Amino acid sequence: MKMSPDGMILRENFTPERMETLRRELAERGDNSLLTEEQREDNRRQFLRRWDGKSDIWVFGYGSLMWNPAIHVADTKPAKVFGLHRSFCLKLPLGRGTPERPGLMLALDHGGSCQGMAHRIAAHQVESETEILWMREMIGGSYRPTWINLQMNGRTIKQPAFTYVINRAHKRYAGKVKEDTIVRRIARAEGQLGTNREYLYRTVERLDALGISAGPMHKLCDRVRDVAGD
Repeated sequence: MKMSPDGMILRENFTPERMETLRRELAERGDNSLLTEEQREDNRRQFLRRWDGKSDIWVFGYGSLMWNPAIHVADTKPAKVFGLHRSFCLKLPLGRGTPERPGLMLALDHGGSCQGMAHRIAAHQVESETEILWMREMIGGSYRPTWINLQMNGRTIKQPAFTYVINRAHKRYAGKVKEDTIVRRIARAEGQLGTNREYLYRTVERLDALGISAGPMHKLCDRVRDVAGD
């Protein structure tokens, strides 16, 4: 996996060939959870049927998409979505965890609200950039791409917007995890992309930049730093 000097995932990592290689490697270990290219592309095409083919599209980020989108964007702005909240409810056996020591990843689950960052994808780049996003976010079907009403500066924008919401039927859905368990798993997990706690730390740094200086993520961050000795 190619990374930038500051630890960011690069867009050139996301190719159909690499995704297929990863799928086959996991299948050899008995893990058949990854989507094939055909399944992934069918999901993307079906989802984009609602797009008019002419409008820019916004994608809402609440975790690593806030600070490492790895796609070409025309603009990035603070945004908020209602009816969904960020939660460490997705089991993470690869990337920043391993099957033996899995971590946890953020997903949007139902209820509440969420402040994050929205990236505007220019209409002429929607096809290429959603291909990248689907290889990144829809690798195993643990999310459901979802059209949303996105607010900026207190107003719902008119342009189409979507995000990735947890698929509660997926085997990687962890449900409501106890805080002590979240802290312990994030503090210990590490994989090919780095430590699970770095993912949390970078997310909190982005929240700080948005003017959100306290909340559940900050509380988790403080506890993880104590356990990890950072």
